Formats: sequence, C-alpha cells, structure tokens
Amino acid sequence: MRKIIISTIILVGIMVTAFSLVYKYTKKSNLTTIKLAEVTHSIFYAPQYVAISEGFFEEEKLEIDLILTPGADKVMAAVLSGDVDIGFSGPEATIYVYNGGEKDYVVTFAQLTKRDGSFIVSRKKINNFTLDDLKGKYVIGGRKGGMPEMTFEWALKQHGIDPKKDLFIDTSVDFAAMQGAFIGGTGDFVTLFEPVALQLEKQQFGYVVASVGALSGETPYTAYNARKSYIKENPVIIQSLTNAINKGLKFVAENNAETIAKSIYEFFPDMSMNDLIAVTQRYKDQDTWNDNTYLKEEAFNRLQEIMINAGELTKKAPYANLVDNSFSK
Repeated sequence: MRKIIISTIILVGIMVTAFSLVYKYTKKSNLTTIKLAEVTHSIFYAPQYVAISEGFFEEEKLEIDLILTPGADKVMAAVLSGDVDIGFSGPEATIYVYNGGEKDYVVTFAQLTKRDGSFIVSRKKINNFTLDDLKGKYVIGGRKGGMPEMTFEWALKQHGIDPKKDLFIDTSVDFAAMQGAFIGGTGDFVTLFEPVALQLEKQQFGYVVASVGALSGETPYTAYNARKSYIKENPVIIQSLTNAINKGLKFVAENNAETIAKSIYEFFPDMSMNDLIAVTQRYKDQDTWNDNTYLKEEAFNRLQEIMINAGELTKKAPYANLVDNSFSK
C-alpha cells in the first residue's frame, strides 16, 4: 500500500487541480486558510458542508479550501506530499501508511461518519431485496483495500455469503468511474454513494435496493487526519477544525432533513431541493453521523478486524499511535 501511495504522489499536484472543488467564505484577513482533501463529494458528509455554510469554520478563524481527491490512497498521497494540510478519508489509509514504516505517519484526530455511506444499486427492479439476490451476479465494487469494498464484503460474510465464491465483485474500476461503467452496461449491481445513486434512479439506469451501512453495522468510516508533525506544530488549527466539525455534527443531529438540505444546497446546485432532502433523509434514517468527533478504541479495533477479514491487514496498528482524541475531549 505504501508503494502505491508513494507512486501516486507525483500525480497529486495534477489531481488537486483537476478535481478541485474549492468553497470559500468572503475572504477576511483574520482567517487561516486550510487545504483539506476530501475523498469524495457526497451528502454523506453533510456535517462538514454545514460547518462551512453555517459559518462554524469562520467562527473558529478558519477558511477551508475543500479539494476533491477521489480515493483514500490519493488523499494520503496529498497529505504525505504536503499538497494539502488535512486529509478526510477512511482511517484504514492511515493504518497502511503506519504499517508501511513511514516515520512522520498520518494520525486521525476527528471522526465524522460511523457507517458505510454507499448503497447497492440494481440494474433491474427487485421487490423485497435480500443479499441472496447477489448470488451468481456481477457487482462493481469499490477499490480493493478501501473501506467501501471491505465493509461491503463484511456485510456479505455476516449474512453467510462468500464474496469470492458466491458472486463476482469487480474491484478494478476506478472509484470515479463506477457510475459510468454501470451506465455503460457493466455489471448487474454497483455500490454507489449519494447523490450518484439517486441520479441513476432518476435517469432510470438502476434502482437503490439496500444500504451497505445498514447491513454492515457501525465502524469509523471517514475521519480527519494529518501528519504527526503537522498536528504537533499546529494544535490551534487542529482544535479549531475539530470544534467546527463538532458544531456541524450537532446541527445535523438537532435539525430535520429539510433544514440540513437548505444549509448544504450550495454544495449540490445540480440537485433539486426535493432530491436533496430525500437523500439527506436516507442518511439520517441509517444513523450515519457520529455524535461527536471522538473515535473510540473499540470502533478502531473493529475497523482492523474488518481489514483482517478482508485479507488486507496482517498486523494491527496501535490505537494510541494512530488516533489522537485530545482535541475531541
């Protein structure tokens, strides 16, 4: 994994430019600008967008340059190369970096989501879908070693289905290309995040039949991370960012889907308000977001069990080294 990350560092500068989605407040001289790489752009991360739109970052004297960097491996490459200050991705990527021997490794300091945010989309409409309907089928899954694919396989195994024998899971399709591959005719099913899953439904290319997050259970799915040295040198920035995210989590916990949708609408201008509300409600219904940014040790250990189960991890990494909850206490 470390070799893969290092090999992509050269491409990060291009990625940052090609996939940038930068959201800024009206520039004020007293704000510190932070480059933050997000692994995908989804309503799944509503508390983060709320923190921007409601001015929670600004209250903490921060301005966020939000940079879309598809794939946790590419987020890690951006963090390790210094192209961004903060990474936002699955904590599994920090484990790969640590076990790869990186001295200035990447540490998670704030958790946002506690479930998988992807949905199983079927090419054909299926009433009363169960995971048994996947047997013998072709599924476009996530990247091998990434959280979406590992939690999907975990869900299958928890329901007595062998991911290797009972169906074919294609992990060769790039994350950003999964939607296009499915529309082009590849596969019987695909796992997609929102709002992409709803877009396929609206275009009548597929039907959402199940939530992977509901099927796989709780796990620290996406969180904020930075180099160990950056956290040590910039504790005020890390604390301020954590404070803003906690305010965003509180907002989504205390408000209904319509209020949340109105708050984050500027980040999804191509969606109708009704669709935005519907997707937000989907994520609220499956209890997607953490109560606060504290990442519990038992949750981190469960993540590593999922990784071991997927055959992606042979050596557990120490929670005390890779998680810093001091900013969440």
